[in-house]
Amino acid sequence: MENMYFLMLIALAVLAIADLVVGVSNDAVNFLNSAIGSKAISFRSMMIVASLGIAIGAIFSSGLMEVARKGIFVPGEFYFSEIMIIFMAVMITDILLLDFFNTLGMPTSTTVSIVFELLGAAVAISLIKVAADGGALSDLGNYINTSKATEIILGILLSVVVAFSVGAAVQFVTRALISFHFEKKAKWVGAAFGGVALAAITYFIFIKGLKGTDYYAQIGPVIAGRTTLIVFASFLVWTLISYLMIRLFKKNIYKLIIAVGTFALALAFAGNDLVNFIGVPIAAYQSYEAWAVSGIPANEFAMGALGSKVPTPTLFLFLAGVIMVLTLWFSSKAKRVVKTSIDLSSQEETHERFEPNFLSRGLVRFAMLISKYTLTVVPAPLVARIDKQFQKPVIELNLGKTHELPAFDMVRAAVNLMVASVLISIATSMKLPLSTTYVTFMVAMGTSLADRAWGSESAVYRVAGVMNVIGGWFFTAFSAFTAAGTVAYLIHLGGATMIAILLLLALLILARNYIKLSKKSKEAKAEDSLSKAESRSIQGVIEESADNISKALKRVSKINHGTITGLIEQDLDKLKKAKANVVKLENEIEALQNDIFYFIKDLDDSYLGASKFYIDVIGSIQDVAQSSVHIAKVSHKHVHNNHKALKKKQAEELLSIDEKLKELLNEIREIFDSRSFDKIVPHIMEQKQALLNDVSSSIQSQVERTRTEESSPKNTTLYFSILLETKDLIKANIQILNLYYDEYQSIKSAQEEQQPPTLEV
Repeated sequence: MENMYFLMLIALAVLAIADLVVGVSNDAVNFLNSAIGSKAISFRSMMIVASLGIAIGAIFSSGLMEVARKGIFVPGEFYFSEIMIIFMAVMITDILLLDFFNTLGMPTSTTVSIVFELLGAAVAISLIKVAADGGALSDLGNYINTSKATEIILGILLSVVVAFSVGAAVQFVTRALISFHFEKKAKWVGAAFGGVALAAITYFIFIKGLKGTDYYAQIGPVIAGRTTLIVFASFLVWTLISYLMIRLFKKNIYKLIIAVGTFALALAFAGNDLVNFIGVPIAAYQSYEAWAVSGIPANEFAMGALGSKVPTPTLFLFLAGVIMVLTLWFSSKAKRVVKTSIDLSSQEETHERFEPNFLSRGLVRFAMLISKYTLTVVPAPLVARIDKQFQKPVIELNLGKTHELPAFDMVRAAVNLMVASVLISIATSMKLPLSTTYVTFMVAMGTSLADRAWGSESAVYRVAGVMNVIGGWFFTAFSAFTAAGTVAYLIHLGGATMIAILLLLALLILARNYIKLSKKSKEAKAEDSLSKAESRSIQGVIEESADNISKALKRVSKINHGTITGLIEQDLDKLKKAKANVVKLENEIEALQNDIFYFIKDLDDSYLGASKFYIDVIGSIQDVAQSSVHIAKVSHKHVHNNHKALKKKQAEELLSIDEKLKELLNEIREIFDSRSFDKIVPHIMEQKQALLNDVSSSIQSQVERTRTEESSPKNTTLYFSILLETKDLIKANIQILNLYYDEYQSIKSAQEEQQPPTLEV
């Protein structure tokens, strides 16, 4: 029996390491968002600062492991065997839940997940104990700290609303006073702002970053009762330092604020959230130590020992810090989670990940209505003055360098860090439960709204994204409670065998997600993605769009072949993949269309003819994609609904057409790859006409079959639909060829006219 619990302890240690990896991937958004989004400091410098914060915070986390031992349940009411079941259920559930959110690229709260997992597993075991003793449901209160769960739920609601509101208010006032042209303001303005921000962040380091640690125990009595004095003195000192840095050393004070703020949040993350990753395994280890020397059977040894404070070995904290730092540097999922937050708060146009819904549209309309009526009561001169402060500077960049713009400026990044630090410090001093993820994310969203980053072009998408993330937070609580309770019950029923099965299942799921993500990354790199036009001349646009057409036709050919073979073979997976790929292509083409506005704005007056050509080309590529989309969707729907398979003659005709279409598309691609536009006429035109004749012949054949032998309306409708869309696809390709051939002839004629006449000897 002792061997079983020792093996469980080893399993918990392995799960702790894995949980550290997925936990850091999730929580990196808390402290990297502002530094990455503003690009205030280099990526390397930012990572070094964050790594130092994590390392120091981890080492000083010894006194912060209490929540796993006695924060959620009453340890003295459980036996050692039951405690180990609870801890095992929590760790298995936690790693799977966090990995699920990381794979989606959605930030969630590790605090909420661990609390509700502990609650769910403890409730499941408590109900088993109550039922075994013949007790009532009301006896559950003897085992569970229900007030803690209530505080957490209220903390979620409070932190979401307060963080968003305060972030928006502070950013609005800051921007109205400093404007987007903050670097041109008087030096005392930057110094005063630096004093306020750095004083708030410094206080945050002591109150939140080190509270509960052994180090804080030494300085706590000095700080207690002197909050106002310390904050005011800190403000004066930091204001003086900021002024000297600006005046004498010519340094950008906002960069210092962002660096110190990143360090502070990283310190707090490691110092306080480390309990979410290793608190449970550490508690299990200490439980095992107490039970091993007792000589009492595991199912009779009460765990009252967990109620006392026990220091965590420094070696464990050091190893945890090393793992967290390494994860921060090498985790690709951490970058995905951070990207979600940055995209939602970006000042510039980005590819919107989230689709608008009726609620996001309703909220945006309501906000616009409120804004409209507010403007009627605010004096017009004041509105004009505020609008002037919110005018963004026009940044002239070299062509093709728009992607190097930061998502937002350093003022907003500094406000994000300052407000998050203040709110978390206040909540900690008031002993209110608070999630650092919720606070930092919602502050970033509030400052984005106040900074007018959510304009009419993006508001419904951004609001929908925020609602998705918030919905995910509440889903975290519900799923953590339910899943951990279920796992605990299964372990209670199956014992060691069930633990082995669940661990194997968790390993398979993690491996599957990792392989799937790696495969998706490789496919994204290898895929022929379409690129935006950067040239200003008609000749340059021809060159660039020719590459896009070649890539698009290559993908269309592959997608169509997959659709036809999938339809004939009734292979739903192949059809699903073809449908997803063609929708992705359509989205890329739509992104090119959305970029037409910026393309035209960048054109010189002498090259305006390039805009019409580019618009026509994009429109024709979209026609090709739409035909391919329709073929893929109707084919997938037909097989998904289990309708009759194609008849042999139909399959043969479609395969023949598909083969000839592949040949045609390959020849067109060769023309665009080699820029041999003179070959378009007459060879390609003759080949396209032959293929159109084949399609028309198949349509006629199906008409005759329908009158004589066809008995399936669904089959007939599908077949006609595929043939007609194939016809449109061919015509759209010919339209592209005509555009290029006409433009090629036009350029050729112009060049010949410019050449001087040759002299005959």
